[in-house]
Amino acid sequence: MHKNKGFGVEEKIRVGIINYLNTRPLLYGLQFPPITEKIDLIEDVPAKLAELLLNDQIDIGLVPVAITQKLPQYYINGNYCIGAIGDVASVCVFSQVPLEQVEKIYLDYQSRSSVALCRWLIKNHWKIRPEIVDARSESFVDEIKGTTAGLIIGDRALQQRPKFEYIYDLAGEWKNATGLPFVFAAWVSTRKLPDHFIAEFDKANAYGLDHLDEVIARIPEGIYDLKKYYSQDLSYTLDEEKRKGLDRFLKILSAPV
Repeated sequence: MHKNKGFGVEEKIRVGIINYLNTRPLLYGLQFPPITEKIDLIEDVPAKLAELLLNDQIDIGLVPVAITQKLPQYYINGNYCIGAIGDVASVCVFSQVPLEQVEKIYLDYQSRSSVALCRWLIKNHWKIRPEIVDARSESFVDEIKGTTAGLIIGDRALQQRPKFEYIYDLAGEWKNATGLPFVFAAWVSTRKLPDHFIAEFDKANAYGLDHLDEVIARIPEGIYDLKKYYSQDLSYTLDEEKRKGLDRFLKILSAPV
């Protein structure tokens, strides 16, 4: 049984990271020494990583920020995140008709933050009243037709882009609604991690962002313009404006429905 309450010198810190294309630049630097000697990497989809953090099966995770509402205490670590200052390309509502004609929307089962953001946009920004269905499996993608739309996230969203006439980008819509950038996932822990570890962890995150050509070279071609995705659509620095956007979103999540 892993007991890492005190983060001793010899114990590796369990790091959970989303296994989507959007995390590859951050993941890249975590695969080289010296940080590899101090961590165990666990890759999974966002919602699963959130469960691992809740159940104390990882020490720090790049998890959907909505999970913080379920944690008795939490720390947001370092200076990097999965964020966007405008359209993000990989978190979108896809439809064959304009939003005002949509009668049903399926919500992706892989991320709590994106679902929470979509529900907020439906009610407060788009001001539409479709039937909302929480998807349970991948089959929901086949239901997106006619007046039925669907929220799809991650690599699958990038693959769907050529197939639909109407694409509503959640990060762009949030920016339109609030004027703020959006943070989808951050490095969250339930206990304070050593400052020296976080400093080294930040350096490892920065390494991949400084070597994007190497990151892209390891990924099969044809999915999307990854140079654009990593340098324009996504914004990885957890700066002051993103922290403001994050605070605004967390306040929305904690408000009574």
